Amino acid sequence: MEVLRFIEGLRNPVLDAFFSIVTHLGEETFFILLGVIFFWCVNKKQGYYLLSIGFIGTLINQFLKLTFRIPRPWVKDESFTIVESARAEATGYSFPSGHTQSSVGIFGGIARANNNKIVRIICIVLCVLVPFSRLYLGVHTPLDVGVSIAVALILIFGLYPLINKTKDSDKGLHILIIAMVVLSVAYMLFVHLYNFPSDIDAHNFESGMNNAYKILGCSLGLLLTFELDRKFIKFDTKATLLGQVLKLVLGLIPVVLIKTFLKQPLIAICGDAYIANAIRYFLLTSFAGCVWPLTFKCFSKLKIKK
Repeated sequence: MEVLRFIEGLRNPVLDAFFSIVTHLGEETFFILLGVIFFWCVNKKQGYYLLSIGFIGTLINQFLKLTFRIPRPWVKDESFTIVESARAEATGYSFPSGHTQSSVGIFGGIARANNNKIVRIICIVLCVLVPFSRLYLGVHTPLDVGVSIAVALILIFGLYPLINKTKDSDKGLHILIIAMVVLSVAYMLFVHLYNFPSDIDAHNFESGMNNAYKILGCSLGLLLTFELDRKFIKFDTKATLLGQVLKLVLGLIPVVLIKTFLKQPLIAICGDAYIANAIRYFLLTSFAGCVWPLTFKCFSKLKIKK
């Protein structure tokens, strides 16, 4: 808490506003956006790489949260203050930091897979700024942030050879995605079957349960995407600049609609919010990986008429 107390003394309205913006780069929505951009428009293999880092990292993060159940800094020390704008997104237990895990995983993965020095420098800077924002805003401790950085780095450098340097990269990727599904099922069983203490925080537990089903849906959707693309779709990410812009903008509209507006209808149909979340995220991942890529040939030759 000494480090957080020191940073607390540095706060001012300008830095509050700056780090409140920076911290959003570690949220789920931004991760999905970057994953989709790489998968659709940059490099399919890099897209799988970034999504794998994100999904596996989230599994590890959520498992650690529910296993250790460490409260947020302001809960442990009621005299400690946080930047209030960050409170709404600071859900779940404190250890380890989900925002740090997501941001270092996605930006570190981009830096590892990209040879452009400017891109690498920008990503490395963001890998520092987003974790520090969690400390500055007062929603995590240095231990929360440090462990998340370590896990993200292990995934970044551990998964890269598996996807990019094996003789049969498709086989390595296939094994990795199947492992993700197995880990997702294992985590879901852990949440359901582990004998948690009776005083477990209900909101934190519900957050962990929701993420268990979301990750399972995403993993199954990614497996379906891999199988169908390898055998039938075989889409290419190349397109003209106009084609890439239209591909991204038009494709993101149904992705946002699925993520935002299918929640309540699916809950009404299923009668269970957790199952509805699994289905919603499966549909989101499947659309992004299986359905929308069927249109990519239409965008590949589009040009602006002079």
